[in-house]
Amino acid sequence: MEKEKWGFIDTGNRSPSFNMALDEALLDWHSQGKIPPVIRFYGWNPPTLSIGYFQKVEKEIDLNAVHEYGLGFVRRPTGGRGVLHEHELTYSVIVSEEHPHMPKTVTEAYRVISEGILEGFKNLGLDAYFSVPKTVEEREALKSPRSAVCFDAPSWYELVVEGRKVAGSAQTRQKGVILQHGSILLDLDEDKLFSLFKYPSERVKERMQRAFKDKAVAINAISPRKITLHEAKKAFYHGFSEALNIELIPYHLSEQELAFVNHLAQERYESDEWNYKR
Repeated sequence: MEKEKWGFIDTGNRSPSFNMALDEALLDWHSQGKIPPVIRFYGWNPPTLSIGYFQKVEKEIDLNAVHEYGLGFVRRPTGGRGVLHEHELTYSVIVSEEHPHMPKTVTEAYRVISEGILEGFKNLGLDAYFSVPKTVEEREALKSPRSAVCFDAPSWYELVVEGRKVAGSAQTRQKGVILQHGSILLDLDEDKLFSLFKYPSERVKERMQRAFKDKAVAINAISPRKITLHEAKKAFYHGFSEALNIELIPYHLSEQELAFVNHLAQERYESDEWNYKR
């Protein structure tokens, strides 16, 4: 049987505003039937702190530290918590809510899409599995996270290796389309990450950072050999193809599409109104 064809885009390292604008634009175009479902890989230049749609900058983020490290800063259109995008592969998936293989519930659609990431880890020789909160207490804790750091705890169907989170994702649904994007950590600078957030005291920060080591890990901290970005892209490209049973066809943005993305990046994702006012 012929496989369904999806678009594939690898934009390489782009600015934080461009990255978020392109994800939004792809959602928009797919909702209008202009493009097929899409898998996208990307990176960040400069390395960037992205925050979830509902996070409060003044309360949670140390902007002085963000600037001292020369990091970019952007608010995502998706929920979730703060992510330092530095040594990682970032992915996004754009697909209709009405797609025959997409479950109706957010959690189950998250599981289906994340099967592609699971297969990618297996392609790298890592024994990854889905986290499923087992107790009532664990499920309740997900509703009111104690930390502003994304990788502080795995939620439903987050990817875990040796009991620690290795990929963090977030999802939004707009105009009948699912946008799920996330980070697959290759390496992680924990000190830098934890310096970007505000804490009640230094002692609380130290305690949370110590606890974090048991909750999250980067691929190259557990892989028997160093995994390059090129290898990761290959592994997860095939992971999505295999798990979703699709054929990925390269999709190239037209000049008109590129102009639209750049305009959206400037108007929304570079604006103080969007990034700071929540």
